[in-house]
Amino acid sequence: MPYLCHEIKIILFLHMKHNKTILITNDDGYQAQGIRFLTEIMSRLGRVVVVAPDSARSGAACSITSTRPVCVTQIADNIFACSGTPVDCVKIALEKILPTKPDLVVSGINHGDNMSISLHYSGTVGATLEACMKGIPSIAYSLRTSKKQCDFSPYEQVVEEWASKVLNDGLPMDTCLNINFPETDHLDGAKVCRMARGLWHTEWLDAGLDEDGRQVFTLTGTFCSQEPDAEDTDCWAIEHNMASVTPLTLDMTNHDALPKLEP
Repeated sequence: MPYLCHEIKIILFLHMKHNKTILITNDDGYQAQGIRFLTEIMSRLGRVVVVAPDSARSGAACSITSTRPVCVTQIADNIFACSGTPVDCVKIALEKILPTKPDLVVSGINHGDNMSISLHYSGTVGATLEACMKGIPSIAYSLRTSKKQCDFSPYEQVVEEWASKVLNDGLPMDTCLNINFPETDHLDGAKVCRMARGLWHTEWLDAGLDEDGRQVFTLTGTFCSQEPDAEDTDCWAIEHNMASVTPLTLDMTNHDALPKLEP
């Protein structure tokens, strides 16, 4: 289990106007534009604490740091930078920074979508799943873009509405939400939908030889939906200018296969 390099100050909420606590993290780093925008919106709904990686951790998925210490730096009263993964950020926030369990954990807004099978690689979603494991309602927000600087204003209403809904109504046990946005000036609503079946191909680019004569490859790739015409998927929603809202569950058991595998 990762541990802290030094003790940090526990956040104490005194004389605050909100009675809900919201933990925010991401996998793009605490200085990313998306997390700043998300913090601004969540501040309308509750008391916000940000615990996020000190630099980009894209592709971290549900990984933890177990081979070296994890360091935390307090940037401001309610902002902490962590040297570990997004999951480390959630674990440390819950055990070492927050005095009580938060009412909601939100992750993002990621610069890059996390639809279909891509969510399995996502540190943004990984942090959300970790919160879900701890019994905390959680939401991952991602934007399909390759830009580091984006206009997030078209997504403001959906971000706030779904966070407010989850704060007020909660989520089913072992369930979190994965919300993706198309890059657009105006959304045509939001659609609750399932993950599309898809795959990545042509994933490695030949980058030549390094100074020691070893072959070097760079991870890249092209995503392809295997059911582009299925109207109940996240990929279809994004292609039709809507936000996709996909409920995820922790239980990865294929219950339909259980009786088929019994002797």
